[in-house]
Amino acid sequence: MKKSIKRIGIDARFYGPIGKGLGRYTQEVVDNIIKLDEVNEYVIFLTGANFNDFVCDGARVTKVLANVRWYTFKEQLVMPWLLAKARLDLVHFPHFNVPFLYFGKFIVTIHDLILIKYPTVRATTLSPWLYWVKNWAYRGVIWSAVHRAVKIVTVSNFTKQDILKHFSLPTEKVEVIYEGVANLAKGRDSLFDKNHHDKEALLRYNISKPFLLYVGNVYPHKNLERLLKVFGKIRASIDPSLSLPLVRGGDIRKSDLHLVIVGKEDYFQEQLKVIAKKMSLWRASNDSPVIFSGYVADDDLEVLFKEAISYVFPSLYEGFGLPPLEAMAKGCAVVSSNRSSMPEVLGEAALYFNPEDEADMEVKIIKIISDKSLRDKLIAKGYEQAKLYSWWECARAINIIYQQILFKK
Repeated sequence: MKKSIKRIGIDARFYGPIGKGLGRYTQEVVDNIIKLDEVNEYVIFLTGANFNDFVCDGARVTKVLANVRWYTFKEQLVMPWLLAKARLDLVHFPHFNVPFLYFGKFIVTIHDLILIKYPTVRATTLSPWLYWVKNWAYRGVIWSAVHRAVKIVTVSNFTKQDILKHFSLPTEKVEVIYEGVANLAKGRDSLFDKNHHDKEALLRYNISKPFLLYVGNVYPHKNLERLLKVFGKIRASIDPSLSLPLVRGGDIRKSDLHLVIVGKEDYFQEQLKVIAKKMSLWRASNDSPVIFSGYVADDDLEVLFKEAISYVFPSLYEGFGLPPLEAMAKGCAVVSSNRSSMPEVLGEAALYFNPEDEADMEVKIIKIISDKSLRDKLIAKGYEQAKLYSWWECARAINIIYQQILFKK
């Protein structure tokens, strides 16, 4: 018997760069799933900021303008109306912000429980009392979403256990579907090295070699303040005459080593700059030990991964931890926190440290700086580890859940 055509809605308001890591997840799921499913109809809800970024000419896909900012009272009132108007058989919310007043069938992706596990007024621009009011509201929204959802998708076994423990849910309600990694690099010795793009890219962001690299947001749980302290100690401890086997060879002096922090400028980055300035690690000049590059285009970012000594990831808590995995895919050795999901996701392809132990972090970063053989081994392992994660497979697994819910007998 031929299956009937169903209408599936995806809340894609985070789609693209505006949603940062969540935007990447939403974009990859949407783009791949509409290619995988050639039968059902899809309604994609977007904002004015990303409406034109999503392009699809298929007759089975409809775009709906949902100019409703997430985490707002308006979201609670307007989104249920837009969803009901679309007459959907199933909705996928790629984040926990499911409106209380939406009563249709839905699945939700819960990436982590950071708002519950690491509540802090340092993670907001709001006044303390307003922050705690909103945090209470977030907790209510998450509780409602996980209990009302037909199925919960999460991105690691670590987060699944977090969800099961915190909400006392049946284990079969939560499905682990890993995120993916796109665009694996060809390696540090590709023909790409032979043009002048590498030097131009570094000059464009005033980056001097040698440097350690961090890419991502700088929220408090990312632990960048502690990384700054450790970086300062490493610079102070390097013997001026010490010769270290860097990626391209050569000597290193304490005045040479830099830390490059890549990410969009925002309130949290400005606060980190203030902290770095107090440590005498940042100044608004070309000779600053810590370099805040701001946003870096993808082609230039590939150069940074290729030229960095190592990617450093000191985070205290991650639901999945895509940035270090992307660094591996680009041929960059990774030294990482050993907390939360990181050992599960990165496997044996990273050098780990305790993110709350500055001495351990310092020892491991110095080890990866000074041991080229170790870096080469981690780069090789990193390529293989990154191959385990595919956005296509992620979308395929989510599509299976759609079909199981929609056509369950």
